[in-house]
Amino acid sequence: MGGCLCISRKQPLLEWESIFFSGRAKRSEYWQFHLFVTLMGWGASLVGATAFVAGDLSGQMFELIVFLVFITPTLAVGSRRLHDIGKTGWWQLLALTIIGIILLIVWFATGTKEEGDKYGEAAAETA
Repeated sequence: MGGCLCISRKQPLLEWESIFFSGRAKRSEYWQFHLFVTLMGWGASLVGATAFVAGDLSGQMFELIVFLVFITPTLAVGSRRLHDIGKTGWWQLLALTIIGIILLIVWFATGTKEEGDKYGEAAAETA
């Protein structure tokens, strides 16, 4: 399977499409990617805290680099997930408010909008 970081041939973990904002993302794609990024962030924090000298900024710089690597793909998959329920990716700006975060979590957990729209045709949700 070209252009992806895969855990199996059937289920790619990270594809190159992760950096594109157009199209749709199924619930499973969004939540698996979110889990992957969360684990990478925790790993970066652990490495930053243990591998570098206390009081040195190298550990924090390592965490910042990991954050910067994943910020665009995270926004892109969030945008595609919102497209899948018929909303624009700009709704992610609600994350700047506490109430907005709750609404975004509900929307990210909402099922696929079955009919096609300006964001493309609905992808089949597989079990």
